[in-house]
This record gives sequence, C-alpha cells and structure tokens, in this order.
Amino acid sequence: MRLMTNYTDSELEFMMTDLETDRIERKESFSSDAHNRIREAICAFANDLPNNQLPGVLFIGAKDNGTPSGLAITDSLLQSLADTKDDGNIVPPPSFSVTKRLLHGAEIAVVLVESSDNTPVRYNGRIHIRVGPRRAIATAQDERILNQKRRFKDLPFDAQAVRPAGLADLDRRYFEESYLPSAFAPDILEANDRTYEQRLASTKMIFSVDDTTPTTLGILVLGVHPVDFLPGAYLQFLKIDGIELSDSIIDELMISGKVQDVLRRIDDKIVSHNRVAVDFTSSAKELRKEDYPLVALQQLIRNAVMHRSYEQTNAPIRVSWYSDRIEIISPGGPFGLVNIENFGEPGVADYRNPNLAEAMRVLGFVQRIGMGIPTARKELDRNGNPPMEFSITQQFVRIILRKAR
Repeated sequence: MRLMTNYTDSELEFMMTDLETDRIERKESFSSDAHNRIREAICAFANDLPNNQLPGVLFIGAKDNGTPSGLAITDSLLQSLADTKDDGNIVPPPSFSVTKRLLHGAEIAVVLVESSDNTPVRYNGRIHIRVGPRRAIATAQDERILNQKRRFKDLPFDAQAVRPAGLADLDRRYFEESYLPSAFAPDILEANDRTYEQRLASTKMIFSVDDTTPTTLGILVLGVHPVDFLPGAYLQFLKIDGIELSDSIIDELMISGKVQDVLRRIDDKIVSHNRVAVDFTSSAKELRKEDYPLVALQQLIRNAVMHRSYEQTNAPIRVSWYSDRIEIISPGGPFGLVNIENFGEPGVADYRNPNLAEAMRVLGFVQRIGMGIPTARKELDRNGNPPMEFSITQQFVRIILRKAR
C-alpha cells in the first residue's frame, strides 16, 4: 500500500480539480451538517468497497468544481478533524492523516484515509461506502464483500476465529435483543434482508458468513462461557486487610462471563467497598468525599479490559484493594504506538483490541475512545487523591491509586 504522506502538491492539485470518484471528495465548508458528511466520507473511504488499496482523499475548503472556497483553515478546524478518529462515532477507529496544504494558491485541509484492514467500519451505526462519486449505505451484499475482504488481512487477535467454538457458544437472544439495537441505527435494523449469520459477521462476532466460527470478540461479548475458550478472560478482585498481598483477605471474587456482565459486577463490587467521608462542619453544605472516585476506578478497569492481551496468556485482570491503595494489573504490555516511555501521555493511544473497543462503546462503557486515563487523572485530582502511578513492562501494566488525602 502506498504511504499516505507520499502525495506531492502537484498530485493533490490534480486530484482536487479532477472529477469526484470513489477515492476523491470535496467539501466547501465545515458547518455542522458538513461535519457529519465528512465523517460519512471518512467511514466510506476506510471501507474501500472497490478495494483500491489506496488512500481516499477528502479536500476541505474546495468547491464542487475543485476551486478553493476561501475557507479559513485554522488550527481549531484541523484539531476537530483529527479528533474524529477517537471520538467513538466511527468504529473501529480508522487510520487517517489531517494536514494543511497550499493548493492552487489557497490553504486547503487534506484528509487522507487509509483503506481499513478491519471492515466493515461504521459511523453512527451505519456502514457507509463509495459507489463511484457518491456515498451510499451498504446493502447486505456489500456487507458480505466487506466481511470477505477482512478475511485476507492480518487481523487483530480480537477479530480472529476461536476454534473449536461454534454458534451454539454464543448467546443469540442477548445479541438480537440487546447488542444489535445499540450497534445499528433503527432504519438499518428494519431492513430484514440480513440473516443471523450476516449480522454476526457484520459486527465481527463470527469470522464470516461462510465460516461461522466465533471470533475472540464474539466469545468475549456474546459468549455463554467465555473462559472455556479464553481461560484468562476474567477479573479477579481481592479486598485485603493490610498493605501486603500476604495479609488477610476480607473479600474475594472471580468475575467471568460476557464483558457487559463482568463490568457491571465489578462496578457493584467497588461501590460496596468504597468508603465515603461526610463533612458537616467545613461548609454550609454537606461535603462528601470518596476514598477513590468511582469514575476513575471505572475508567481504569474498563481500560484494562479493553487493552489487555487475550492472546497466549491465561492471566486474568487483577484488582487488588489494599488498606492504603488499589492496584490494577492487566496482562500484556504497551502496544503499537504506545511504549513504556510514553504510556499515559495525553494524545498517545493505540488499539490492541479495536473491535472490543468498538463493542464497549456500543454497550455504553466507553464514551470517547482514548480518554480513559485522562478522565481518571482529572477525577483523582478533583477528589484529592495523589496522582496515579504506573509500573510498565512488556508483560503487564500495573496502575496504582492512593487513597484521598
């Protein structure tokens, strides 16, 4: 595949004034309506239904005939375009670049969108595609093509088949009554031309319509007994009366099951153990302070479930609650662009399990991808807790939270 950064100004100028195709689109402005159309275009280019295996090119600030519209290309506009990648509306997150270029004597924002290896890509529950110069919503046959295209890529582990699992190992009722209504827009669900297998394949819960073996994602999200196939896919909770692992254990629970069930049960557990101090004297109003802010704990545990390695390990996520701190240990070290040195830095994110990230957003456990640690930091500071501490190796990530002062 050609690198996106290889396009010269001359090449871009030619494409900017050429006819719109399944790889080229222009937008004159950046209004709220245009912003939605831009996201649809990014989604469609990422799906690359024609299989061009070349970046789609979106020009912001160009009229339909390719001449500059005079739109001011500000840093705020460029940041808004870049934020589209991680705001959780286009899933799984596509790969694209945003740059300001001087083309035909004017500043133009250029978005270059890579063909995704992990199709279908959806925006707000709809699979957008390019059909020549126009955008369209994918039909059942289009989805089948996108699913087949995914089979021949170097897939992330959460999209790979889990053998010898079968359809009987997935909870069909939960999928149809709970997951699908959250994953797809109502008008898409009303189209009754998709079989159960086609819908599973479209959401990446099975490998394909022709090979109905559940994927890692399918086992984690829909599995009747996920640990039968992924032995480490559970969470171990310990409440310890002391500051050492060898001290007495007050409470212990192994939480397994569907991702949704695991996250809800650990929420219940941390709420039950989180003490709240009440101050009646410092203010006219009652002041309440938790030992640990609930939102921070939720974000960090959900991050661990989302980003941990499920491959070649039987280790669970461990949440150990000591008298003076909480430790969250997640199997698997940093991934992709994230390394030991930049772990936790603002704006640095990558996705070991991009499809699981998508599913957790669908289920309502993630609002904006990439914001778990920043949100936790903010909540800890607001609550008066010391900054979180990291212990990072290539094998695991340990996050340590200290009690509020």
